[in-house]
Amino acid sequence: MILSLPPGGRGYAQAQEQGAAEPPSQADDAWALQLAPQLDEHPITDGHAPAVFGEGNSATGTANQDLALKGAAQLRRAQSVVKADAIHYDADTDMADAYGHVELTNDGNTFIGPEAHYQLDSGTGTMTLPRWHFTVTNGSGSGMRAELLGDQRETIYDGTYTTCSCSTSPAWYLKASRLDLDSGANEGVAHDGVLFFGGVPIFASPWLSFPMNGDRRSGVLPPTFSISSTNGYDLAVPVYFNIAPNYDLTLTPRLLSKRGAMLTTAYRYLSPTYAGSFSVAFLPDDALTHTNRYSISFQHRETLGDGFAAYAIYNRVSDASVSTDLSDATAFVNGSQTLFQQEAGVTFNHGPWSVLTRVQNWQSFTSAPPYNREPEIDVKYTRYNVDGFDFGADVNATRFTIPIADSTEGQRVTFDTYLAYPIVAPGWFVTPKVQWHAASYDLSSIGSDAPAGQPRTFNYNVPTLSLDTGAVFERAVKLFGVAMTQTLEPRLYYVYTPYRNQTYAPIFDTAPEDFGLAEIYTSNRFIGGDRVSDMNRLTAGITSRFIDTASGAELARFVIAQDYYFREPQVTMPDDTPPSVGPADLILGATLHIGRDAQIEQALEYNQSSEALTQATTGFSWKPAEGRVINAAYLYARADATLDDEAMNQIMLSLQWPLTRRLSGVGLIDYDVVSHRIISGLAGFQYDADCWSVSLAFEKYTDDTGTTTPSTGTRFLMQLQLNGVSRIDNGLLHQFRANVPGYSTPEPPSMPSRFTDYP
Repeated sequence: MILSLPPGGRGYAQAQEQGAAEPPSQADDAWALQLAPQLDEHPITDGHAPAVFGEGNSATGTANQDLALKGAAQLRRAQSVVKADAIHYDADTDMADAYGHVELTNDGNTFIGPEAHYQLDSGTGTMTLPRWHFTVTNGSGSGMRAELLGDQRETIYDGTYTTCSCSTSPAWYLKASRLDLDSGANEGVAHDGVLFFGGVPIFASPWLSFPMNGDRRSGVLPPTFSISSTNGYDLAVPVYFNIAPNYDLTLTPRLLSKRGAMLTTAYRYLSPTYAGSFSVAFLPDDALTHTNRYSISFQHRETLGDGFAAYAIYNRVSDASVSTDLSDATAFVNGSQTLFQQEAGVTFNHGPWSVLTRVQNWQSFTSAPPYNREPEIDVKYTRYNVDGFDFGADVNATRFTIPIADSTEGQRVTFDTYLAYPIVAPGWFVTPKVQWHAASYDLSSIGSDAPAGQPRTFNYNVPTLSLDTGAVFERAVKLFGVAMTQTLEPRLYYVYTPYRNQTYAPIFDTAPEDFGLAEIYTSNRFIGGDRVSDMNRLTAGITSRFIDTASGAELARFVIAQDYYFREPQVTMPDDTPPSVGPADLILGATLHIGRDAQIEQALEYNQSSEALTQATTGFSWKPAEGRVINAAYLYARADATLDDEAMNQIMLSLQWPLTRRLSGVGLIDYDVVSHRIISGLAGFQYDADCWSVSLAFEKYTDDTGTTTPSTGTRFLMQLQLNGVSRIDNGLLHQFRANVPGYSTPEPPSMPSRFTDYP
């Protein structure tokens, strides 16, 4: 039997289909309900209210006053559904009293119990011994009594909360004397709460706030745990404070069994015109070093308007080993940090103008620290295609200081300008270019390592002429049954720079430039403002690409290029070996895409004049699917002064691969063939259940700060995440992604509608 009641004599709500949805169809006779192909919400017009529909095996009552339903009884009104063995509905109070196998659903939230008293319009009421489930957030639990407060708010007494699908023995659950749940605000509060995992209590608090949908909320985040050969047992419990939508604070108490207790404070802020972060970590009286140890990190960027912006960066530590000894419990230690930047500046960008003013200092733990800039002013002006010409100028004025006695310090002003006339046509281009570098020095101190007769003030000027030309040829080919376009792209680059004596110019910010595919068509062998190499060099190169005609994807690329010196360069600097006359560096490179899943990259540099292999790299990557990736690489670099006269010979392997449906393995190894040691290594596992996940990793790392013989350390890392309480990566998954190219995690399921599983 199906009945409908217009409460208070009000008319029925008229539901209107929207968009291109298929209209409802009539079922059976004219008195039957209409069947809609989809559930849709329709606003109620003023003066109308939703009708109440009742159904049961038998019904008695008074017209427009009350209704009693027995046997498979149910009431429906808008988004509220009440089912029970027997229901009594009072139209005046809009109250439904349900008895026996009661199932109450409102806005996707379902409560099941033996008895309930529920007001349909306000969504308020009570239920004894409830079991409940929230469709949108997948939260569920049970309790002794539930108070339904309307607006998707509920209070559960002596209840539990979990997001695990298994309702009888969930992997984790939160038990509390009182649970205040607000599905609309996605926030829950547990009073006298205890968190259980695997049936074991792991955390307790008199007041515990948690997000019901996994978003950030103020409260305790999942703890992280590691065991280290240098720190012992390491436990960190982050406490998160969601101060405002654009401000937050995280306090992380941390206990290291071999060193003591420390605290890390991390504050972040964000606004439309500025953003930044501030973090301080402090360990008082380290039990191993017997010193106070700390690290400070501050970053701020701000838009001032009218093209102006400002920034500040400040990093400082108590000692060189802080970055390895006290790194986050889930951070992957990859080498040691010996330089810490401290910088502040103002920038201006408008049209062709670009201006930078800054002060830059370094906290250094090396014997040869970089120079500080106190201050630096850099002004650039660049224009393109002005009557066919490209031109620009760069003026830089810097005062260089260094915290080392008996060192050369002073001021340097450089002026760099260029004028180019690119001629570009379909299939070819020619670009003649003239450059000019002027430098003026005013030294405030001269170190003992300066050349004899070093003047305090001097200047030099260096002109450079270059001609860059190339062409592109194409033809259609078919390889392995695939239609392709093959290109042939020859290129010639000639540069001439006369010799100018730069012996007296100190080395403030200059170093030899690496030679590779990105640097082979450049006009200077150095980067920085202290050296311009004299050049009479021709670079010849050719590139061939194979492009899929259908998709436009590049399937393969081959590159070969070589330098030829007509004169041996005379301008040098420490750690620089100038090339001799004749053919010099030969570059070979290749990139192959094998199907859509695999890629091979290779490059090598061969010095023909010395008949020696200078550098070589090769890499392979295979990613057949999400969560499956294998990477392999080999790197060789010939011994020179910049490598402490030791060759670099390393093999790097990394992978992510599923072992079962839920368990995947992660691995990384960086092995030095010369020293026969592992520079860094990581073996880990990631297990993803429906309502929790755990990451485990064993790490081996190298600390070469301030020692002639690098030391090594090992750590065991663990991170637990409970979905629905706090699914936040505290570091370990981030390290997996940063160190395994192509690493991926399962995409979270899409948020269900409150009409999902609509009863």
